[in-house]
Amino acid sequence: MNIVVCIKQVPDTTDVKIDSETNTLIREGVEAVINPFDMYAIEEGVRIRERFGGKVTAITMGPPQAQDVLKEAISMGVDEGIHLCDKVFAGSDTWSTSLILAKALEKICDSSTSATDLVICGKQASDGDTAQVGPGIASHLNLPQATYVRRIDTVHMDTCPRIIVVERLLEEGYELLELQLPALITVVKEINEPRLPSLRGKMRARTAKIPVWTNSDLGIDEDQIGLGGSPTQVVKIFTPPQKGGGQIFKGDPEEVVSRLVEEIKDLF
Repeated sequence: MNIVVCIKQVPDTTDVKIDSETNTLIREGVEAVINPFDMYAIEEGVRIRERFGGKVTAITMGPPQAQDVLKEAISMGVDEGIHLCDKVFAGSDTWSTSLILAKALEKICDSSTSATDLVICGKQASDGDTAQVGPGIASHLNLPQATYVRRIDTVHMDTCPRIIVVERLLEEGYELLELQLPALITVVKEINEPRLPSLRGKMRARTAKIPVWTNSDLGIDEDQIGLGGSPTQVVKIFTPPQKGGGQIFKGDPEEVVSRLVEEIKDLF
């Protein structure tokens, strides 16, 4: 079973700084890590390969230092990594990012003797929290998708068509979905417990050769990617004004209720 895991390098801090000119994150000089939800995607991909055989490929888009997360993924058991790195990708919104990743997935299929069976993403990135890239990839590739997957119930690789059955987390319970492969899923932290990198994995990651694909490899119209090609634009970023303290009413309950009612009426 051939699996592709889409991962992202994110700032390892809650003190996120924004470039006032481009309204994008400032990543230089900030410690970076694998997006926490992507760790569960990596683990699930490796577990599925351990059950059914095949290969797990990790793919990321980002600046040169993003190779670090691919090497960490390899140390956790991923077979290989692919780095999408080009200045024209910078500033891409979720739509453009999902388009770039979708084109990379198409290239993986074109350059491989076997097609990708399953694409796994974390449910969202900690720096953007949009949860849009995974579904965006599925939309660009016209793949069946399931979001917020908490458990893979069964995988039928010997049927025609091949089927995966997953449990999708809801606010009050879950739903059981049957998807025809190839498909895309986004996973939540309830799905597994990510393993620690092994010594053997670390040694393999240290010597791993990670190919870098630019837009010349993908052939995307530059009008569709990057800051200028993104359909959504961040017009303004600001910190909401701090709210003042509320009022405390003391005294007889009936009087307190009457005063509270009057205060509410004044608001309207």
